[in-house]
Amino acid sequence: MQNYLDLWAKAVKTGIIKSNLIPMVAALMLALYTYNLSFIEHIPHIIFAIVGSAFIIGASGIFNNLYDRDIDAIMQRTKSRPTVTGELSARTILIVGIILLIAGLAILSLTTWLAAFLGFLGVFFYVVPYTMWTKRRTIWNTEVGSISGAMPPLIGWATVAPNIWYPAAWALFIIMVIWQMPHFYAIAIRKKDDYAAANIPMLPVKKSMRRTYLQTNIYLAIMMLTSFLFVPLSWGLTLVSLILGGIWLWISIVGYRQMDEKKWANKMFGYSLIYMMAVFATVIIYSSVGMIFQ
Repeated sequence: MQNYLDLWAKAVKTGIIKSNLIPMVAALMLALYTYNLSFIEHIPHIIFAIVGSAFIIGASGIFNNLYDRDIDAIMQRTKSRPTVTGELSARTILIVGIILLIAGLAILSLTTWLAAFLGFLGVFFYVVPYTMWTKRRTIWNTEVGSISGAMPPLIGWATVAPNIWYPAAWALFIIMVIWQMPHFYAIAIRKKDDYAAANIPMLPVKKSMRRTYLQTNIYLAIMMLTSFLFVPLSWGLTLVSLILGGIWLWISIVGYRQMDEKKWANKMFGYSLIYMMAVFATVIIYSSVGMIFQ
């Protein structure tokens, strides 16, 4: 039974589900605080947002795994996926993916139709423009995929807030967009041989290490500037985001000077996880404390 559950965990990519729910919850909590909404009264919305988001992210993972079976079989880190080994039938996995997608969108629609629509856009961008189009064709695949990966904050905000155009909501979205480039560039360097064998045109595979380094630093600088979108809401959040981004840029510059690309990539990957957890945990704590004392 445990092995069967493990297979499905790989099929739906539970790690990605968990990591995407954190920014979704952070944005939802920030929206509750920003608009002085009752946490207790919105508990049903919170539950629907978490379950619905988990379902559609799981569906995206399934569709991605099904489409990428050929290249996943080549790469060391993905060749044990059940879509590759055949331990779960493609037909069964596809049916479950469709059920998860429909159920997830239906559950999100119990909050707002906008949240459900944003959820659909997230799945669409991940499956079609990213998985089926750009992933195998261009070095800009990470940028295209980042749109889907950044949808959870907007979904979380839209489940409770009347105005999705609030600067703080878009700060979270843009931070999630930008965060993915340094994060996935680092993964691409660490797994460079895998991506090269599968002929996936990741930036470090097709271009030089220096190009990857410079592009990473440009994105990190943009991320720091994005921190100022928090100003209308909180200088505290602004400074936290700015400082954490500055540390990341410093790690990039110092690490690159050591001229060891794998070591640089490992540091960048490790800090990318710390950055995401720290930023969104700060948002959750700030919002929670703010609601208590409103």
